[in-house]
Amino acid sequence: MTDWRWVGGGGRLTWYGDPGFSTFMRRAFAKGMGYTDEDLGRPIIGICNTWSELNHCNSHLREIAEAVKRGVWQAGGWPLEFPTISLGEIFLSPTSMLFRNLMAMDTEEMIRAQPMDGVVLLANCDKTTPAQLMGAVSADLPAIMITGGPTLTGRWQGKDLGACTDCRKYWTEYRAGTINDKEIGEIEESLFRSHGHCTVMGTASTMASIAEALGMMLPGAAAIPAPDSKRLRLAEESGRRIVGMVSEDLRPSQIVTRESIENAIRVCVAIGGSTNAVVHLIAIARRAGVELPLDLWDELSRETPFIAQIKPSGPYQMEDFYDAGGVPAVMRELMPLLHRDSITVTGKSISDNLADVPLTLRREVIASIDEPFGPEGGIAVLRGNLAPSGAIVKHTAASPRLLHHRGKAVVFTSVEDMTNRINDSDLPVNADSVLVLQNAGPVGGPGMPEAGMIPIPSKLLKQGVRDMVRISDARMSGTAYGTVVLHVAPESAVGGPLAAVRDGDEIELDVSGRRLTLHLSEAEIAERVANRPARKPNELTRRGHGWLYVNHVLQADEGVDFDFCAADWHG
Repeated sequence: MTDWRWVGGGGRLTWYGDPGFSTFMRRAFAKGMGYTDEDLGRPIIGICNTWSELNHCNSHLREIAEAVKRGVWQAGGWPLEFPTISLGEIFLSPTSMLFRNLMAMDTEEMIRAQPMDGVVLLANCDKTTPAQLMGAVSADLPAIMITGGPTLTGRWQGKDLGACTDCRKYWTEYRAGTINDKEIGEIEESLFRSHGHCTVMGTASTMASIAEALGMMLPGAAAIPAPDSKRLRLAEESGRRIVGMVSEDLRPSQIVTRESIENAIRVCVAIGGSTNAVVHLIAIARRAGVELPLDLWDELSRETPFIAQIKPSGPYQMEDFYDAGGVPAVMRELMPLLHRDSITVTGKSISDNLADVPLTLRREVIASIDEPFGPEGGIAVLRGNLAPSGAIVKHTAASPRLLHHRGKAVVFTSVEDMTNRINDSDLPVNADSVLVLQNAGPVGGPGMPEAGMIPIPSKLLKQGVRDMVRISDARMSGTAYGTVVLHVAPESAVGGPLAAVRDGDEIELDVSGRRLTLHLSEAEIAERVANRPARKPNELTRRGHGWLYVNHVLQADEGVDFDFCAADWHG
């Protein structure tokens, strides 16, 4: 007998005013796609796919989706794939971060609106992973993530290439004249040997690791290389597992908690994770109703040793990290510091998941907690009169000699100004200067572009300079390196003290003391900020999403999410 009550997705129906008619129409359309009454009696599993031919990192997710579907069918579910926005880091202008919140909203609303009982999140490129986690946490339907994995390690002239840390390294050498046109062309063709995200501990690798550490992904999934068949097997297992999660009613609200977020922070700083993880995890926490102040990042980073040497915070790549045991091996080492009872998508606790994980055999990649590569984690939070709401630095990827430095500022008032003047032979700069970029934050960018790794001026490159202190309200790619202070808050475009800096002002960076100081009086800073030039109109923010973004985006220390997307927002 036909079950006219079938609606899927917890009973959510299209509003035609007649529930019986709405159900009848839904069944009729499903049968129009070739499905049967047997299919309609199964739990519906949505497969949220961010595949796109304009997103290299996610270009293989169709194959991942097919593996997930096999697992869903095997476990008695009905898999239905649907698309959302896909954010390809390299192909988006002006920056993918401008669209992360839009993708999170797309993900949330499509999960809420469509008739599904659980969802599998397919992500890979930098912003796709946090955006999907943000949306899934807000929708709070049973959810599990599987990422597409890192690309294979590149090779050139007998050397390993780590995309995209070595993209930056060799481009710098090309600018310096130490690599010629032919060689840079060879490198261009050697960096990416397969589909997948960057094979260093950039933002994509970091956010996949965080998804696993949070408990939103099956153990071991983060580091598997994209072409490795094990990724397909784990995708199939994820498909089977989501059906179980639906029957158990296991939701993100039970998994993404204060305790699991602290676990994710510890894993992030222990592996020298991307600075972008700070804004992303704060945004995820806000969606879960968990307060995550910057100072907690610093507290946990000081307590957590640095134990995984992955580029740009070491010589190894994600293939090495995978071979060394990946995130489970790191969490096995960090066990004394973790909240071991945190529940994961397996339905089991962290301690249960890690019970049979062996110690790594590759100690050159993952160190023991007793003999770490460094006593502190990779991210430090700075405060001072230049960053009253905080700034961050990835000190494991910085030059030790510059971690305490005082120098005179060379100021760029925008990304455009920096682009136009950075290689000017008359630029008043030397190796001790502090390069400052203003108006590149969430509002000023707009979108907080990855412009924080300000290029070394050409004339200094030719003198052998390869690192300088650089300060901005922008972000930098997780693949980037150097003594780069980022996420200065409040940003200059909204009247933060960074707007007061002028050429020749003295700035002091003290990482061990966690201080960032502009050596001016408070009165002088206040007067300069009050008299700063008016912000120029930007065509990107005149209407539509751009207008919504600049009028509702939060600052870096609050996760750069929209103010109305917090779990407790009531308007």
